[in-house]
Amino acid sequence: MRIIRGVSGAWAYVRSAPGTYVWLGILFVTTVVLHHMPPGFEQNFLRHRSTNIHELSHTPVRVLVASAMWNESGHWLPYAFLYTVFHAPAERWLGTARWVAVCALAHVLASLISEAMLLAAISRGLAPPTAADTLDIGVSYALAGVIAVLGYRIAVPWRYGYLAAVLTVFALPLAAGRTFTDVGHFTAVLIGLACRPLVEGRAKPWNPKETLAGLRG
Repeated sequence: MRIIRGVSGAWAYVRSAPGTYVWLGILFVTTVVLHHMPPGFEQNFLRHRSTNIHELSHTPVRVLVASAMWNESGHWLPYAFLYTVFHAPAERWLGTARWVAVCALAHVLASLISEAMLLAAISRGLAPPTAADTLDIGVSYALAGVIAVLGYRIAVPWRYGYLAAVLTVFALPLAAGRTFTDVGHFTAVLIGLACRPLVEGRAKPWNPKETLAGLRG
């Protein structure tokens, strides 16, 4: 009976965040497909679905959508964990439409801004022309935006600690390496924070103190 209840509870949780788990299912399928591709073909295949300068200049809408459906790392389980920890709670809290809006804004704007900065670097001779074909694919910009917007789900003053941790985690690679992907991730975090109007009217912020008091009671 406990197993049945556990399965039933897990299925109910999945159904409460349909967008998250449909997206995760697509990533599972595309990850399996990538594992069956020859290495040389795989890189060329992903490059044509990448939000690099070359592809954005030809088919921007296609690559902005396609790049969010493939996982360059080839590992699916870490994303299953991250989607469950961040995307699912965000979708349950915001509703699917607002959650999609945050994901889309973070993914699209961070991709365009980071590639625009890379283009400027190429124009100034600070990056080689071949960087226009750099592989830039995956779901991390959307994830970074959602991680940031979840800060508004936490009551003050705990919110400040969460947001400080998020900004630190994404700022450190930017300060150390300053790659265009680091710029994209930090930009996505800022976009997520700018999505505060989308959280208006949502559930009351979660208060850890009240939760602990309820457990003790």
